[in-house]
Amino acid sequence: MNKKERVDAALRGEKVDHVPASIWGHDYEREWGIQSLSEAVAENFNRYDWDYVNVTPRSSYLVEGWKAKYQPSGQKNTAPTCEYTPIRGASDWKRLRVLDPDHGVLGEQLRALQLINHEVGYDAYFTQTLLCPLGVARYLAGGNESVLLTIREDRSAMHAALRIITETLINHAIACLEQGASGIHYSTCGWTRSGMLTEDQYREFGEQYDLEFLDAIKSRSKLNVLHHSGSHIYFDLVASYPVQVINWDCFLDGNPALREGQKRSGKAVMGGINVESLKRGTPAQIQDEVGQVLEQSGDQYILLAPGHIVPPEVPSRNLEAIRRMLS
Repeated sequence: MNKKERVDAALRGEKVDHVPASIWGHDYEREWGIQSLSEAVAENFNRYDWDYVNVTPRSSYLVEGWKAKYQPSGQKNTAPTCEYTPIRGASDWKRLRVLDPDHGVLGEQLRALQLINHEVGYDAYFTQTLLCPLGVARYLAGGNESVLLTIREDRSAMHAALRIITETLINHAIACLEQGASGIHYSTCGWTRSGMLTEDQYREFGEQYDLEFLDAIKSRSKLNVLHHSGSHIYFDLVASYPVQVINWDCFLDGNPALREGQKRSGKAVMGGINVESLKRGTPAQIQDEVGQVLEQSGDQYILLAPGHIVPPEVPSRNLEAIRRMLS
């Protein structure tokens, strides 16, 4: 099997020669440049011979066109900081306008995808990470507080912003797919979990915009992934979304195991690699853990992956251990 055949078989629940695997994360230094981001993605793919790729750009690129300013740290392991947000009050949400999908920073990301497609796209599927509209709103406002306050005090202002953000995301996602991306890795950014919004609030401020976005791209994509962040996720609330794969951290409290999630959703699932073990464990420990997950979950409808972003400081020997056990 080649890499694409392996992923296709896993999505259909067919037997595979080995469970397809991949790992991704931020490189907070290199993700600020078109060439350097594409090189970092290609190096990760080629060094570890992953079966598929998830492109992880800097999250702030989605909001810089609305004048939010983030300062890069200049270091691989340190995230950027928000220096300015255009959102000072509820009325500011109503001033947003749809961004052109191929201009400014959004256009720069498309050029990076062109390079990534040249390096990776022939051999393997690659997805582009995009945040859900609420996740984009969080980065635009520099945190959750302004979003939550507006939801409580001025629902119409929040809906006005989410409509503009959703239209911008749809247009940009289609442009990403046109540049060779196999699909979108769609992150709910922690909004689909207990302690953020109630389920009813997410239905109002999340679900309708998620579905508008996913419905717009489903016929154009081979591999759309729904990513849940955090613990105690509302798994069943969004399990029927029109995606091929669901990704979450099955090791966090209140979250289903991989096989349980597969049965509850009827979809292929992505996960099974414990990020905390990657950071602190030994290669032998990680191989044992992955072996246990695969023994419990089987090898059908599963793509092996982390449940959330892998930090840059993870030792390469631990990533190599995963690759070796699947060879």
